[in-house]
Amino acid sequence: MPALLDAWQHAPTHKRVWALAAPMILSNLSVPLVALVDSAVVGHLPHAHQLAAVAVGGSLYTLLTWAVGFLRMGTTGFAAQAAGREDGGALRQVLLQGLLLGGLLAGALMCLALPFSAAALRLMQPSAELDALARSYFQIRLFGLPAVLTSYALIGWLLGTQNARGPLAILLTTNLLNVLLDVLFVFGLHWGVAGAAWASVIAEWSGALLGLWLARRALRGYAGQLDWPALRRWLNWRPLLAVNRDIFIRTLALQLVFFLITVQGTRLGDATVAANALLLNGLLLTAYALDGLAHAVEALCGHALGARDRNALRRSLIVAGGWSLLASLGFALFFLLAGHWFIQLQTNIASVRATALDYLPYLALLPLVAVCSYLLDGLFIGATRAREMRNAMLLAVALSLPLALWLREFGNHGLWLAFLAFMLLRGLSLAVYAYCLTRHDRWFGAPTQGAAHA
Repeated sequence: MPALLDAWQHAPTHKRVWALAAPMILSNLSVPLVALVDSAVVGHLPHAHQLAAVAVGGSLYTLLTWAVGFLRMGTTGFAAQAAGREDGGALRQVLLQGLLLGGLLAGALMCLALPFSAAALRLMQPSAELDALARSYFQIRLFGLPAVLTSYALIGWLLGTQNARGPLAILLTTNLLNVLLDVLFVFGLHWGVAGAAWASVIAEWSGALLGLWLARRALRGYAGQLDWPALRRWLNWRPLLAVNRDIFIRTLALQLVFFLITVQGTRLGDATVAANALLLNGLLLTAYALDGLAHAVEALCGHALGARDRNALRRSLIVAGGWSLLASLGFALFFLLAGHWFIQLQTNIASVRATALDYLPYLALLPLVAVCSYLLDGLFIGATRAREMRNAMLLAVALSLPLALWLREFGNHGLWLAFLAFMLLRGLSLAVYAYCLTRHDRWFGAPTQGAAHA
């Protein structure tokens, strides 16, 4: 306990955490703002299936983009450790590897997207109107896919160098432009659901181009040269690809859970799937805010591991953990006391509002249940220990799926109870792995120390 209090009272660590977390919280909150504005704008069109189409099409697109979220997470850990070693050459290699990998994956995903969406919509069994609009929305969004993957690599690299202003600029530019274009295209030009999709595409490309310019400028602060011959050696790709593979599996399992929520909600009716989408926007709001603190953990813990500084590692985790707990309590109280306002802001469709209000208590519980998993994700990403992240996620999914099947007879209540159980199991699994690594003093013996030193 004295060591815990000593770490919490270390003022310089609080400053370092918030120097990274504050810009990332601000920029992260702009991400669910896009989903909220999409819901608010389309939710004020005449029909529920229009709002449901954005929810379903957006879920399909998110499944594709979040499945390759390892581009952001994997790049952050390696860049943070390279910055801790003050290795400018490795920083350049990590950045280029991330951009090249993002380009290859974008091409592969665009080839798979159409058959994937067709199969997914058949599984959901939506109404004819919902099916047509969801397909149109999803297909338009695909034009922005290469830009999204490029931004992932750029944001991860900038964050790993403890540059939070770069990601802030990229995300704010992307998301605020999306909001403005959303209103213009849907209400001003009357493009409907397609207008919301085109707004996202234009905004995503704008953010990616800004990110490339920021990364080029940031490289001037790091001495070193890119080792071009090293890029042609498989040995120098293996650590990055191994980490990204495990994060990919972990993220795919997570997205499977969200996808199944959409599938089951769609089978319960248009109003239910739309209401669940509004509530999940609340989870996104919470997750992106708490992820700002988790991003600080990624950068600071990765830097501490690269510099082999045990005290900095412990202090960063304790300070960020304390603030995460306080923030999760604040979100829980907000949804409990002002959740009705949150729902009303997003739609004026009476049936959707009524359905969402019935399940609002589950949303109020989510921040308290999920906070541990967000914080520990940051620790494992900074340590480039993706295998443990993967195993913890697969264990949580394996345990919660049978529970979800058993609870199906309770309808949407059963769906939300199963989701809460999944989030709790996810955090507990990561906590067990973290305890084992700490007990055996294995944090500084990470299996992947860098991307380019063979």
